[in-house]
Amino acid sequence: MNICYTFYMDTDERFTDGRVPDAKIRILFQDEHRWQRWLDVEAALAVAEAELDIIPVEAAEAIKEWSDIRKLDIERIREGRRKNSHKIMSLVTELSNAVGDPHGGWVHWGATAENIHRTGDMLLLREVHYVLLDLIGQSFSAMASLAQKGEDMVCAGRTHGQQAVPITFGFVVAGWIDEFSRHVDRLHEIEPRIFTAMMGGAVGNYASLGEKGPKVQAKMAQLLDLHPMAVPSRAMSDAQAEYVCILGLLAGTTGKIAKEISLLMQTELAEVYEPMPKGTISSSTMPHKRNPQLADDCIAFSAEVRALVPLALEGMLHDYEVNGANTTMTDDAIKRACILTGDTLTRLIVILSGLELNEDRMRSNLEITGGLLSSEAIMLSLGKVIGRQHAHEVVYEDAQESAIDKKPFKEILLHDHRVTDCLDEDTLSRLLDPATKIGLSAKISRDGAQKAHKFAEELQHKGNHGLMKEDRIHMSVLHNVQKLHN
Repeated sequence: MNICYTFYMDTDERFTDGRVPDAKIRILFQDEHRWQRWLDVEAALAVAEAELDIIPVEAAEAIKEWSDIRKLDIERIREGRRKNSHKIMSLVTELSNAVGDPHGGWVHWGATAENIHRTGDMLLLREVHYVLLDLIGQSFSAMASLAQKGEDMVCAGRTHGQQAVPITFGFVVAGWIDEFSRHVDRLHEIEPRIFTAMMGGAVGNYASLGEKGPKVQAKMAQLLDLHPMAVPSRAMSDAQAEYVCILGLLAGTTGKIAKEISLLMQTELAEVYEPMPKGTISSSTMPHKRNPQLADDCIAFSAEVRALVPLALEGMLHDYEVNGANTTMTDDAIKRACILTGDTLTRLIVILSGLELNEDRMRSNLEITGGLLSSEAIMLSLGKVIGRQHAHEVVYEDAQESAIDKKPFKEILLHDHRVTDCLDEDTLSRLLDPATKIGLSAKISRDGAQKAHKFAEELQHKGNHGLMKEDRIHMSVLHNVQKLHN
């Protein structure tokens, strides 16, 4: 007996998706939305050309009227793509047929396919950009609260996996905030380089539009609120590669945060826990497990984003005036990096917003070394009397004896006349208290929280305002058509 199984699976679906909100980025890359952005460019091109007396105003009006994916036959567009194996031709044909005679013949005038789809993809990427800024803003908001909560929560600072000196948990979060802030600066700085309009024709030299070509591109860019390219060459994708590189840097930070949370969740440390809603199962065989599921996702997703950076850089190596293989590399790198970044940020927001801090465990972990965590403080205090290097030798010897013989550090120190001749027992007790030697951890935590609150407000405002601005592009183009017609 032969049994045939058919499996249907969304390769993007994750078993943890039910625990996090949708980033609303994947939907922006769906065909219908992407095609609408291409149609926005076709409409803006027609309006620009009408203003410059290249095509009739009536043609521009008709093209704008029909540049709405809801008015076109989507299945016919899909079928056309299957037959002609071209990215945009079936959409142009459908639009031209919908506009009809006598104006349909002016559709796509002087343009090449990549002029349309790359410019449209920049409109789409700008939408994604605003969503990412909003998600980063939410991340800042969560980190601000976490920095405030952990401002005075003393824990062990660790270097090379070993306890180093006391810090506060808020200090750790302040470091995350500072790193995130630089990624925001990079995302802001790239905006004029990445969000550009291309309308140079077949190879970018305006052969199809002549002297009016740069003016057409400039007007089209104005209508779409983009920057015109100085040289509209199809062989240049450095800005797109740069954007993926920035997302790779952001992924480095999100992955680092998730890894640190995952490490601190280990049973032996148990200082923090990502939130686990009731009913969440970590193991099919070990009911007690509380695995860092969302942190694991962030670590994996961020690694995938960083792995896309070489692909984006490879996409820059076009042959001559363009190579389709390199364009595909660039398109795929951007799409996958944006979706993965959104999925990472949504998970990070959930983790940081509900992160459980176990202050008692942090305190007990400070006692693991029996006071060795305070060796630097004792060395510096002793060094004021006998010199730093001599003090280092003394404290090193006592610290090694404590570690090897498993004796309390304070006991060893009190039996060393080189120490007690300079520091009394009360002074040693004070120095051995981790809470007295956290440096500026609390202040850095407060400053970080303040900085994060500011970024959160700015980014969430910019993200929401930017998405509303995208919705106004259609009206802007329509207004210009009506103005020309009148």
